[in-house]
Amino acid sequence: MNIEDFDFDLPEELIAQTPLQERTASRLLVLDRQTKEVNHKHFSDIKSYFKKGDCLVLNDTKVLPARLYGVKEDTGAKVEILLLNQREGDTWEVLAKPAKKIKVGTTLVFGEGKLKATCLATEEHGGRILEFYYTGIFYEVLDVLGEMPLPPYIKEQLPEKERYQTVFAREEGSAAAPTAGLHFTNELLEEIGKMGVTIAFITLHVGLGTFRPVSVENIDDHEMHSEFYHMSKETADILNETKKSNGRIISVGTTSTRTLETIARDHQGAFKETSGWTDIFIYPPYEFKAIDGLITNFHLPKSTLIMLVSALVDKETILHAYKEAVQERYRFFSFGDAMLIL
Repeated sequence: MNIEDFDFDLPEELIAQTPLQERTASRLLVLDRQTKEVNHKHFSDIKSYFKKGDCLVLNDTKVLPARLYGVKEDTGAKVEILLLNQREGDTWEVLAKPAKKIKVGTTLVFGEGKLKATCLATEEHGGRILEFYYTGIFYEVLDVLGEMPLPPYIKEQLPEKERYQTVFAREEGSAAAPTAGLHFTNELLEEIGKMGVTIAFITLHVGLGTFRPVSVENIDDHEMHSEFYHMSKETADILNETKKSNGRIISVGTTSTRTLETIARDHQGAFKETSGWTDIFIYPPYEFKAIDGLITNFHLPKSTLIMLVSALVDKETILHAYKEAVQERYRFFSFGDAMLIL
């Protein structure tokens, strides 16, 4: 399948630059997988599509203020890094810019010496392995010096860090937010729970795969970057019971989906307490083993995310829905509106 098959026209002014004041105030495009019918709602209407016995699965990863600006210790040249994955101890995989200035042995300085790092290894696509040095607690130092790693298509400054964080974020380690979860408030989740819908959590720390475009014509040749995931015994038990009782598993976001599908694939359609690294790449044709529905935002043309969504319905139906979303002036990408596929 060719990358051009997943292209569509998107006016730049529809790329949301800032979050709405109220999380649940976004619009909701509802797509019926069976009839292919599209309905236009508001996100607060989403409760009416859930039933007692359903399970809503959320990714509780917490975004690190992972973008750091510093200088090379020897020359004073400016550098920028984005933390991606913690390897071991104070060693991290990062994206570096300009990468060519950061060679093995280079020392970087951040916050006038509050944080330092030495380059241990170089990787492809601007990747570097850095070891950090500091006094105190790393995450507290990062909280002072780091900035939220907003995607490159967002040009505006984010006045409050918490607006690029879900209300249920708790497991630190992500380089980007699981943005479908940004629409939920604690109050909405409480209302959904009172309906007899079970709320379950998994963790997938979003890494380099989110920032890496598909650069091959034939998507079969694209390689996903590995990301760390974890499922607790509590969540595994909830999901297995949901399946057993013929309830629906509704995934919030593509990150939750990739985690659930990885675990179901590896355990013959069942769920269990497990951790690991996944590089699963979901695109048509794909037989879903875990989820029955998906809540997601609107994604970039030719991205792995629109391919995943296309695998859940079909490419033609998704692109038709996206065309309608453009005509109806929906807001796109991280701070944009949402889509429910059931």
